[in-house]
Amino acid sequence: MTDNIIQAPSTEGVDTVGRAAESPDVVQPWAQLGLKEEEYARIREILGRRPTSAELAMYSVMWSEHCSYKSSKVHLRRFGDLPAETPIGKQLAGIGENAGVVDIGQGWAVTFKIESHNHPSYIEPHQGAATGVGGIVRDIMAMGARPIAVMDPLRFGALDHPDTLRVLPGVVAGIGGYGNCLGLPNIGGEVVFDECYQGNPLVNALCVGALRHEDLHLAKATGVGNKVVLFGAKTGGDGIGGVSVLASETFDSAGPTKRPSVQVGDPFAEKVLIECCLDLYRAGVVEGIQDLGGAGLSCATSELASAGDGGMTIELDTVPLRDASLRPEEILMSESQERMMAVVAPDQLEEFLAITDRWDVEATVLGEVTDGTHLLISWHGETIVDVPPRSVAHDGPVYERPMQRPAYLDALQADSALGLTRPSTPAELREQLLQVLASPNICDKSWITDQYDRYVRGNTSLAMPDDAGVVRVDESTGLGVALSTDCNARFAQLDPYAGAQLALAEAYRNVATTGALPVAVSDCLNFGSPEDAGVMWQFSQAVDGIVDGCRAFGVPVTGGNVSFYNQTGATAIHPTPVLSVLGVLEDVARRTPSGWSTGGLYLFQLGATREEFDGSEWAGVVHGHLGGTPPQVDLSAERALADVLVQGARDGVIAAAHDLSQGGLAVALMEGVLRHGIGARISLSDNVFTDLFSESAARAVVAVAPEHADALASLCDGHGVEMSAIGVTAAEIDGLQIEGVDSMTLGELRRAHTDTLPAVFG
Repeated sequence: MTDNIIQAPSTEGVDTVGRAAESPDVVQPWAQLGLKEEEYARIREILGRRPTSAELAMYSVMWSEHCSYKSSKVHLRRFGDLPAETPIGKQLAGIGENAGVVDIGQGWAVTFKIESHNHPSYIEPHQGAATGVGGIVRDIMAMGARPIAVMDPLRFGALDHPDTLRVLPGVVAGIGGYGNCLGLPNIGGEVVFDECYQGNPLVNALCVGALRHEDLHLAKATGVGNKVVLFGAKTGGDGIGGVSVLASETFDSAGPTKRPSVQVGDPFAEKVLIECCLDLYRAGVVEGIQDLGGAGLSCATSELASAGDGGMTIELDTVPLRDASLRPEEILMSESQERMMAVVAPDQLEEFLAITDRWDVEATVLGEVTDGTHLLISWHGETIVDVPPRSVAHDGPVYERPMQRPAYLDALQADSALGLTRPSTPAELREQLLQVLASPNICDKSWITDQYDRYVRGNTSLAMPDDAGVVRVDESTGLGVALSTDCNARFAQLDPYAGAQLALAEAYRNVATTGALPVAVSDCLNFGSPEDAGVMWQFSQAVDGIVDGCRAFGVPVTGGNVSFYNQTGATAIHPTPVLSVLGVLEDVARRTPSGWSTGGLYLFQLGATREEFDGSEWAGVVHGHLGGTPPQVDLSAERALADVLVQGARDGVIAAAHDLSQGGLAVALMEGVLRHGIGARISLSDNVFTDLFSESAARAVVAVAPEHADALASLCDGHGVEMSAIGVTAAEIDGLQIEGVDSMTLGELRRAHTDTLPAVFG
């Protein structure tokens, strides 16, 4: 069990339930803990007395915005209207569980989820980002799965801002250090720079895991007499109220109004914990399990009890501590990492503890499941918590915040990019192509991604800079999954409904370019303060867009995260609903890469191009412009394009496929040439500028061997997808030759693409 545990001493004057009942007028620091006056009054009403200090701590963290979703819940309920079936099979677990789980066939399931660790990563970039990875990995572990890959969509302020130099290297080192030590490949994500994220960087983390159907575990405490076991790292003072309180506050010019310690991660402890958990699952000695992340023991105990069929008793003074000075409420609020809580049958406890001993993982029996209805927590024999667990974990306040379309939106949408000066000569086109290629959001990100191990475990089939990450699940059959995360917040700022759908469509399209069938969605919805009516309108519009988009695609939202209060003073970030789409490949050996690797291939553009430049990279990079309305969303066209890409991969028709999104065809062609150093000769329409820089959706460029061109044409015709011949790949060409544009050599393209980040970060 446990060795050398530091136990906190009994403390005279501890605030017990009995004392709380006898002293109703004691002044309590509910406001300092982030509670509203009416919320504190409701707690007193629920309990029929004032809360103890420990109870107040629990309610404050569990009723925080980050944990309770009190401002978003009324909108998120719309995800429940979506079908639970995926295009392949059943959704085995969904919203409300630690992570969503979907059937991928052959008796296999995958679980995946994306969450935010934004505010802690601004305060302490390295540990904030590292523990973001650790937390999402434990969510996947808690479903009974082995984690198999991670991804990280990141957003920072302007590239040339001094604070970006402070935040970005620490975040990247934290992600790489933690994930690499765990032995998990980082297979994708995004890196975006925009001044709207100055002071509010977004560090979102995704993990995917694999499990057999029969290995699924859920977070619930059932079975009267079953033991509640805390195992993993000792509890310390790091991260007290960290994620739960810090993520529920805006920043002002002096920094956050609450600065609790950011959690401190130990990836080697987590690696051992992963293997220990998998051994426990194989032994069949776990009845229910919950990871300890945001809100720590407050969350784990209340959520397990709430989801169960009885009550629970916990002896808090038996919790192994790293700091003997911690008070009971601090122990309950601590967000120390690398901890799990399991529900274990008494006759399986000995085997459970033998397995944890074998892995040198500390395990302590804290209490048991009861036939009552309350969560009871004691401290040296005195009851300090006596609450209905559901009131803490699931029945927190729900707000219907005021919503109003922002007043600035009319003028912003009227300011179209169509009137911007366009390049008029082949030399100007060449200059602007290279300018866009070198811009912070398009340039090569290998300075960042080379710090991540993409191929550890040997199951990675595709990773950045491909459109989506692909990882093998079953070595015997090649069954695997593809994942992409996407969001163009410039589009969402112009129109949050369309912007959210475009984010969903891009992630869906990126997965399809690999040949994977898109089956499920997880989201991380990053917004400003919910107390701002304009922000809540943006949020509601984005949710509507996602729901309508998922319904059109026939895919469920299996879970996700909301991150509010990404705001400095009155200035919020652009709405950034990051969408992750999961796809399934029957055999990862047949996946389609993004770049062409041989000459003599025919290049085709699939999909229609329109005069759509509002919110585009060209408008932003060349003119510093943001205005107008986003590209048209055509979900049926997106689905038809995906059908062509998936079937083309299965039939061996498509040699390479790259979606057209940020930077349009111009960027896709330049990246295609750079990927393997194989040049291309391109001939477009008379309107070369529009063909190159438009960011119309539902498009991709594909490379096809000449003998497969007719098969592709037949596929496109059958699905109603427009197909245009645009050129050929040619190994003898040094770089990119576009009719009507001055030629660009491979060396010129590479320098433009690769020099940007090293020039800033070294």
